[in-house]
Amino acid sequence: MLRSIIVDDELKSRESLKKMLTTFCEDVEVLDTCQSVADAIKAVEQFKPDVVFLDVQMQGETGFDLLSTLQDINFEVIFTTAYSEYALKAIKFSAIDYLLKPIDIEDLQKAVAKVEKRQSPDVTNRLKQLLQNLKGGNNTENYKLALPTAEGLTFIKTTDILYCKASGNYTEIFMGDGKKHLVSRPLKEYDDMLSDHTFFRIHHSYLINLNGVKSYIRGEGGQVVMTDNATLDVSRRKKEAFMERITNRG
Repeated sequence: MLRSIIVDDELKSRESLKKMLTTFCEDVEVLDTCQSVADAIKAVEQFKPDVVFLDVQMQGETGFDLLSTLQDINFEVIFTTAYSEYALKAIKFSAIDYLLKPIDIEDLQKAVAKVEKRQSPDVTNRLKQLLQNLKGGNNTENYKLALPTAEGLTFIKTTDILYCKASGNYTEIFMGDGKKHLVSRPLKEYDDMLSDHTFFRIHHSYLINLNGVKSYIRGEGGQVVMTDNATLDVSRRKKEAFMERITNRG
């Protein structure tokens, strides 16, 4: 049984989520509901929950204020938010779950199932890294990305990534120093997180760091040569957009 606390400044949201958990997540026990960070701190100390459902934006404060106040974080966090853009990139980078309001029952059940599987000792590191990423603002170049590997979580700087390669439901991440990480997530997830900045999806199999391109070989789609001398295909339909990005970058 997962012991949980709900933190949300809106009464309706607290009651709705509690009802959903009670009805559709029988392995979750709701110990308390809190409307502020101060209330949540007391509840965490009193109940020592396994998971906290934490609203991102509350009146005059944020869920991140709770995390930065606590000395030790021994619980998993599932963020809840009505704002699809607000800080979600930093949350994704840190490998932490979130639910968009209005909360979908299936999404809630999936998030709970992940927590039941995980409950890992790396939660403190993930949440600390989230707070560091938030300090970097919207510039993902200042972020560290949490990679779920077979050995656990590895935190890497996005600027150190050379390119990512699709491998079924996995992604191979090639680093500038020659190291490689195999991650149990599809390439699309990293495309969504990284492509706003110096990364570009040149092919259904490749997402590259434009700063790591050494040269371009002309062709129907062409090929890029990366600084590690890897030669990667550019798809024909991506060629025009790629040439525009590579020409205008910097």
